[in-house]
Amino acid sequence: MKIVKSKILIDKGGFSSLPSWQRIRSDVLQAIASIQWPPGSGAFVLYDELGKRRGEGNGVKPIKDACMLYLREQGWLLEYDLGLPGIGKVDAVYLVDGKQFALEWETGNISSSHRSLNKMALAMLKGTLIGGVLILPSRIMYRYLTDRIGNFEEITPYFPLWEALGTFVNIGILWVIAIEQDAVSKSVPRIEKGRDGRALM
Repeated sequence: MKIVKSKILIDKGGFSSLPSWQRIRSDVLQAIASIQWPPGSGAFVLYDELGKRRGEGNGVKPIKDACMLYLREQGWLLEYDLGLPGIGKVDAVYLVDGKQFALEWETGNISSSHRSLNKMALAMLKGTLIGGVLILPSRIMYRYLTDRIGNFEEITPYFPLWEALGTFVNIGILWVIAIEQDAVSKSVPRIEKGRDGRALM
């Protein structure tokens, strides 16, 4: 799997110069790179079918689960409750000097993408998070996944809103990553919705 776009929306307080950020960044990039389909192929090739109708296209959750399994092996905590009213859980966190860096992997629609960025930005404003990253498909990739999943291009017009919030943040990073398949092919199996994420590593 490859990264096709990467956007830092907030970078405040010198966190990006610390070794802990370098560790976080490396874990996130390696988690994405570790996802393969078919298993053991060394690449990420989606079944060539658009996901417009029920039962068509490729499942999303198993791709996320593969990322989460990798992060857990690196010491990240999964399904972590930030303890802030109305914000709830994030997919994963890495602990940094009494604070958390959050990771959200998009499996819902564009409204879910907004919620993910909003909850991380709000937690940064409150001083709970030292930062967060949202990983979501490119518009090219999302066509082969469950219909109407959020994608990078669809959320891009709202980036100035989160960038403006950086004025009120003392320290931390808010990061958005667009991922994409290496190729599509009719010769690979479809990623089923119920498949174990470990099969994609």
